[in-house]
Amino acid sequence: MLALLHTSPVHVPVFDALRDAAHPGLELRHHVDAGLLDRARREGPEAVTDAVRGVLRRAVGEGARAVLCTCSTIGAVAEGAADEAGVPVLRVDRPMAAAAVAAGPRVLVLAALESTLAPTAALVEEEARRAGRAVRLRTRLVAGAWARFEAGDTEGFLRLVAEAADAVTGADVIVLAQASMAPARESVRTRVPVLASPAPGLDAAAEAVRHGHLGPGVHAGE
Repeated sequence: MLALLHTSPVHVPVFDALRDAAHPGLELRHHVDAGLLDRARREGPEAVTDAVRGVLRRAVGEGARAVLCTCSTIGAVAEGAADEAGVPVLRVDRPMAAAAVAAGPRVLVLAALESTLAPTAALVEEEARRAGRAVRLRTRLVAGAWARFEAGDTEGFLRLVAEAADAVTGADVIVLAQASMAPARESVRTRVPVLASPAPGLDAAAEAVRHGHLGPGVHAGE
């Protein structure tokens, strides 16, 4: 069984659909706690460390063989608790970051939430060091997008994300920092590759469940 730690309920049907399409038979158990993101935004990701550890202990107690954190803001906190959890704990955006580094040196990170920019940028830089590649990293906040998301205007949220991606110049690859941004890929017109985290993140977590270890290109927190 794979446990997923979400900070929004919108991710539950997304990952269920990905499971049905690519990993039929994989049991998912969703843990949703929006308060983790709220607190991390106010006080910093480290403020939710104990709460995240509690979720991991509960998930393992329920039989999880791996845990996937789908929130980019607190992903590093979840990874950092892997040793205590005793099972692989993966952040959904790490495989995407590794793919971005492989795509080219000019990486543009788009985020709808400001608290996601620094963790995602740090992750891309970490993967670049791991791969021995130099990257020229830029970050950009999609103005107004998160307000649309919080208001339940998913269409407006995704439209702003797609428009921001289409406006990018001088990049080899565009990284959508948050899992909630992934559907915007369907409407972008840019020729620059646009990467999203849910599918590759779930693939890596499913590999960890099957084999009890982290899949290729996926690393435990350090």
